[in-house]
Amino acid sequence: MRRAVFPGSFNPVHMGHLDIIKRAVRVFDEVVVAVYENPPGKQIIFDTHERVALLEEAVKDIPHVVVASYRGLTVDYVTAVDAFILIRGMRVFSDFEFEFRMALANQRLAPHIEMINFITGEQFIHISSSTVREIAMLGGDVSTMVPPHVNRALRERFAQLQAEDGI
Repeated sequence: MRRAVFPGSFNPVHMGHLDIIKRAVRVFDEVVVAVYENPPGKQIIFDTHERVALLEEAVKDIPHVVVASYRGLTVDYVTAVDAFILIRGMRVFSDFEFEFRMALANQRLAPHIEMINFITGEQFIHISSSTVREIAMLGGDVSTMVPPHVNRALRERFAQLQAEDGI
């Protein structure tokens, strides 16, 4: 079985992520979408359980996709789930440098793992989780950037945070 792992914080999952997942399942027998539990330096708006649940709902109709969470080195997780392919998505040219450095580091740590990059579909190039979070936090419409259930969850979360802050 050709199993691949698509890791990320998915903070939140958006249409660009789903584009990569849908294309990856055409290439691999199984795609494990791996939610990193505590990404360093990132402001997490949904806890790990919530991000996994949002992803599971988003991919429920995509066959051969498994959603799981993990911690530690990504290459260790890839090995632990008996995969040897690490999928990454790229949107813009600046992603290339970051992904290139990460691929070299991962190759040094785990030479048996191959990294494959998917270029996000043109209609999704402008979407990133941080852009989605910022627009949603300011009350903007992200309905074309995320699945409907994620849009609802974002509205609810930011309404809750505003209520807690007394805004």
